[in-house]
Amino acid sequence: MITESFDNKSEPIITPEAFFGKQGIICDIAIGTFSKEIYSVVLDSFPYKDVGMIKAANRIRPIHLLTVNDINVIFYLSEIGSTLAGNDIIEINWITGADKFILFGSAGSLDKEKTSNKYVIPTDAYRDEGMSYHYAPPSDYIKVKNSGKMEKIFTKLDLPIVKGKIWTTDAMFRETRALAEKRKSEGCIAVEMELAGIQAVCDFYNIDLYHFVVTGDVLCEPEYSFDNLYSANHDMDKFFIAVEIAKTL
Repeated sequence: MITESFDNKSEPIITPEAFFGKQGIICDIAIGTFSKEIYSVVLDSFPYKDVGMIKAANRIRPIHLLTVNDINVIFYLSEIGSTLAGNDIIEINWITGADKFILFGSAGSLDKEKTSNKYVIPTDAYRDEGMSYHYAPPSDYIKVKNSGKMEKIFTKLDLPIVKGKIWTTDAMFRETRALAEKRKSEGCIAVEMELAGIQAVCDFYNIDLYHFVVTGDVLCEPEYSFDNLYSANHDMDKFFIAVEIAKTL
């Protein structure tokens, strides 16, 4: 069973070193975005150089060293979904040496009154995906370790926030009403596709993850609504908040 997949006793067959050679030391902070539009605007706005590549059978994505507001950060376009986003973190950590990852994206709201016009800082993620079970012992939820630090940063920046559990699932079209109600009854206020997996990966490799989301579509009302999904995905405010987070690390 998937819940029996965690094996920290035997050696991995495939390693990053087999693909990339010796681990690099370039920059210790990375910012990842899931938005192609934010990615393009950032590269048009700030100086950068390419410092590596993430290669796969269907495409090659560059890894950049970006200079923004007098600091250097690794910057990249993350894949979507816990497995692919988690693998990105592993490979970028190995190629660049980054051990602090700031990621942001959109989520579906399970409680519109709580999440509307606020940044969501997850405290725990329900593990309704596969990646996390290979990197952490089985459990329903995984703790988001830096949620307390994120709360302090957002409070210092005077930004509106709500903290709470979220539901991670890669199966977007199987977010049924019964499952949404069950997660909501457990205290989940949003649903997204990456956090449980990438938190487990970061815990396993001793990487610090700083994660926040903005809700766009709404799953908790009789009619599904996605009116705010575009802005939740692509508005630039999230990138500049990520830069402010990087300044504190």
